[in-house]
Amino acid sequence: MTTPYPFTAVVGQDDLRLALLLNAVSPAVGGVLVRGEKGTAKSTAVRALSALMPDVDVVAGCRFSCDPAAPDPQCPDGPHAETPGAQRGARMVELPVGASEDRLVGALDIERALSEGVKAFEPGLLADAHRGILYVDEVNLLHDHLVDLLLDAAAMGASYVEREGVSVRHAARFLLVGTMNPEEGELRPQLLDRFGLTVEVAASREPEQRVEVVKRRLAYDDHPEEFAGRWAEDEAEVRARIVAARELLPQVRLGDRALTQIAATCAAFEVDGMRADIVMARTATALAAWAGRTDVLAEDVRQAALLALPHRRRRNPFDAPGLDEDKLDETLDEFAPEDEPEGNSEGDGDGDDDPDGGPDGGGPGGGVPPQDGPHDAPQETQDTPNPQGDAPAGDGREDSPEEPAAAPASGGGAPEQKPVAAGEPFRTKMLSVPGLGEGAAGRRSRARTEHGRTTGATRPRGALTKLHLAATVQAAAPHQRARGRAGRGLVVRRDDLRQATREGREGNLVLFVVDASGSMAARQRMTAVKGAVLSLLLDAYQRRDKVGLVTFRKSAAEVALPPTSSVDAAASRLESLPTGGRTPLAAGLLKAHEVLRVERLRDPARRPLMVVVTDGRATGGPEPVQLAGRAAGLHAAEGTASVVVDCETGMVRLGLATELAGRLGGTAVTLDELRADSIAGLVKDVTGTQNTIRRAA
Repeated sequence: MTTPYPFTAVVGQDDLRLALLLNAVSPAVGGVLVRGEKGTAKSTAVRALSALMPDVDVVAGCRFSCDPAAPDPQCPDGPHAETPGAQRGARMVELPVGASEDRLVGALDIERALSEGVKAFEPGLLADAHRGILYVDEVNLLHDHLVDLLLDAAAMGASYVEREGVSVRHAARFLLVGTMNPEEGELRPQLLDRFGLTVEVAASREPEQRVEVVKRRLAYDDHPEEFAGRWAEDEAEVRARIVAARELLPQVRLGDRALTQIAATCAAFEVDGMRADIVMARTATALAAWAGRTDVLAEDVRQAALLALPHRRRRNPFDAPGLDEDKLDETLDEFAPEDEPEGNSEGDGDGDDDPDGGPDGGGPGGGVPPQDGPHDAPQETQDTPNPQGDAPAGDGREDSPEEPAAAPASGGGAPEQKPVAAGEPFRTKMLSVPGLGEGAAGRRSRARTEHGRTTGATRPRGALTKLHLAATVQAAAPHQRARGRAGRGLVVRRDDLRQATREGREGNLVLFVVDASGSMAARQRMTAVKGAVLSLLLDAYQRRDKVGLVTFRKSAAEVALPPTSSVDAAASRLESLPTGGRTPLAAGLLKAHEVLRVERLRDPARRPLMVVVTDGRATGGPEPVQLAGRAAGLHAAEGTASVVVDCETGMVRLGLATELAGRLGGTAVTLDELRADSIAGLVKDVTGTQNTIRRAA
């Protein structure tokens, strides 16, 4: 067994360590979501936490970790007799992003259930994680059907497995911890709200701290057991402090003034629902217990707000998580107890109440375990603030905001223009890929999926997951006499089982090809264009698509954003997109063709949808119109689904975008028609209704 990296050996990352420790003290806080760039010890800290968790008492032999003091009456391994329990360490179970539904919730043997009436159930990861930690690395990449199951289990504290009327239920209460890199996309709002706390982490920019990180990691990799032994005493101290805080927790008093501060803070920041208030109350109580106090102070409320509210303030995926600390302090001061010394809301406690001598007010409220163990790191390493909000490498481009050029851009055409802000986003019409796909589950185009409406039946390939009962009975019925059926029960064999085929929705690769030439900047057109693309990006986020961005202007095209699940990244590239120069339409289409070719090799099941945003003009390079036509023909020959958003405005229109759509084999829509509530759409709906009435008459 691999020796885990010691929790107390993690350098810096005070907020991350504190959030994890508070959940160890009070699992009711609801878990932690850790957001940050790669290589910031997110996974290391989470995996190290399991060694600090207190042992749990379980019923001996129970696969579902029932508590001997209060066993689950519906446990599949029950009922449990009154026998002495066994003690074991708290488990940390990892949920792989690509796990199957049966691996998460467990598998039920349908064949035995039908033929023998036996509930033969193999527990899944939710059963293993009961009364422990469920850890999901890259949680933002988790498939939607697994997210749905996690939401159900987190809400009900139990897992249900249903297979054609046969059901199994077991308790599933766990500490949910997820890590993610925001560059790869955001979480669904429902799952985001289920995490009690959130922490933003980034690598330190202090050379001394980075040196210490490298030293410790190299020492651990060379001799893991020896390195862990050097930190054993510190680990034992923190484990004992967690146990003491758990014992003190029921005695902590959450006064009315503290509750008022919590409610006022949640109201001031306009968070949705009441879960934020409850999580803040539990977090503030855990902070007081961790600091060895029985009263919740304003500093605890302040730190609880910094951990529990940032991810709940987001109104759309483009809002940056965070909290205005000045506004937080004003709110806390306004509702501060009259007898509390001024400054407590700032978290400036002196640590006198800490029985272990550690800090309990400065830095992250309640304090974190000191890092002055068996190493030679400088003391300031512990107190170095963790940099927050560093932009990921590659976010800024060389041509982001530029001053207007006095001379025309390279190759002639309009002069260079500064980037303009996007217009107000709106709800767009549904754009989809025709036909039936088999890509990753999503909400855009029709596809064969494991979830959705049943459309037929087939012989199962591998384990049976979705039984088609009628087809199974129909296959078994002709053989009952030959099989010697005597009673009322149906004699079912393996060959009779039929798997249900279902149709749902898939996520697509939506590749935006945006014209950023000088003609698009005329009459403030680019503001409306960016607003339309931003609206389509919001739609792609809601439909769980991958997105990419190709832009073309001057004399060439570039991949502004390779295909990714991060809609945030696409929005940031769009915001800094300047305009100017000629219109190399052919270059843009050829660059898009190359991007799609590479993506077909990487993910052949994910079907692409190309959205070309242009007025249809082609002015860059020799024979620009002919070259653009041939480039469009390449996409049409490969059957790429495409939509051209016609950005031409004014009374006189040339119709070039419509011609381009015809060459691509796609459709063209204007900016007005793109709106879901557009007048054109209403006219079409009314016309269709009238035609239906005439046919009925």
